Amino acid sequence: MKNKPPFKITNILWLMLTVFAFSCSSKNGKEISVYKAQKGTFQIEITEEGDVNATNSINISTPNLSSWRYGNLKISSLVTDGSKVEKGDTVVTFDPSEVNKAIVESESSLEINQAELERTQAQHESEIKDLMSDYQITKINKEISQIKFENSDYYSEIERKKIKLNLEKAEIELEKALEQIENRKKIQREEIAQKKLSIEQARSQLEESKQTLNELILVSQNPGIVIIAENWSTNAKYQIGDQCWSGQPLVQLPDLSELKATVKINEVDISKIKKGLKVEIRPDAFSGQIYHGKVVSVANLAVNKERNSDIKVFPVEVLITDSTDNKLMPGLTVSCKIIIDEINDVMFVPLEAVFSEMGQDYVYVKSGGKFKRQDIKTAQSNNDFVIVEEGLEEGDEVALVDPFAVEEDSNTKTAKNKDV
Repeated sequence: MKNKPPFKITNILWLMLTVFAFSCSSKNGKEISVYKAQKGTFQIEITEEGDVNATNSINISTPNLSSWRYGNLKISSLVTDGSKVEKGDTVVTFDPSEVNKAIVESESSLEINQAELERTQAQHESEIKDLMSDYQITKINKEISQIKFENSDYYSEIERKKIKLNLEKAEIELEKALEQIENRKKIQREEIAQKKLSIEQARSQLEESKQTLNELILVSQNPGIVIIAENWSTNAKYQIGDQCWSGQPLVQLPDLSELKATVKINEVDISKIKKGLKVEIRPDAFSGQIYHGKVVSVANLAVNKERNSDIKVFPVEVLITDSTDNKLMPGLTVSCKIIIDEINDVMFVPLEAVFSEMGQDYVYVKSGGKFKRQDIKTAQSNNDFVIVEEGLEEGDEVALVDPFAVEEDSNTKTAKNKDV
């Protein structure tokens, strides 16, 4: 007999709708669901949950504040998670109270320092005028002494010596007055430099504060769908009123042209996962839709499955190859069925059709209007089906429950009803 074309298994629900399914009545009218054994392509698979992410995305982070004066950033407005934004749209604003306070303080400091500079300059000018006046007087005294000395030829020797000493004294005082002026000018230059430095510092702080005020408004540099980051201190997404540290990623704008799913595989199964394996992706939000992908990355190091868990898992990245319908979005939870292997032209039946006793697997095969036990030899299995190597023929109808247990249970209930 020729084999039928290979039959590819997807999942138990789809199969139960598309393959031949029958019902058989027991003696008391209880229906027994059956499944018709057939050959097809059998998939060895691992199914795990994962999250959808964009392969490439732009992170919008909180500004790096250059001063501790502004304190922590506090969110005052935030775009709605999952909303669509265009380039230039405002996505986040932060409370400007501390920055505005710093601006007022810097403006006040700048004004005070400028006034102090003007006052100091006026004081210096007055001091130099006084010193110059003293210098001029000293210079006149020296000139008078010089004249007296030049006309001292008619004086006695003692008088000439006195006149000469007064001249020398006047010269020293004149030199001292000039030196005092130069020293005072040096001191004044240092004082003016300090005042100007204070002004520059105040002006710099003012400019910095104004620049920071502009940085408190974050805008989108590209169009996209907003994904708000999780606040690690609250284990929830950021919201209005939350405080943030400088440089923290706050909003993500994913590139929806290429998506991936990140799946966490346990230590037992990770050795089976290789790059290039085919994957079927089913979103939890609309499970009727199936997407396809392939494994593109397998982590070498294990991580904790959850923050407070000791269970180790290996992150596996799956590139989604047909996500062009705009339904699949970052952040969605998906069920990823990784196809480890495909075996062609084998017999298989649902797992619930196979029973075991003393290490022997068996099924209940429909024969006429009754069922009989049939020993079988099984091989590999997946989440839904098991391969049958011996004991069944294609087209055999097997019960999906133990028909005799169903009948016994039904008889017991009937007897109890009669007793009542």
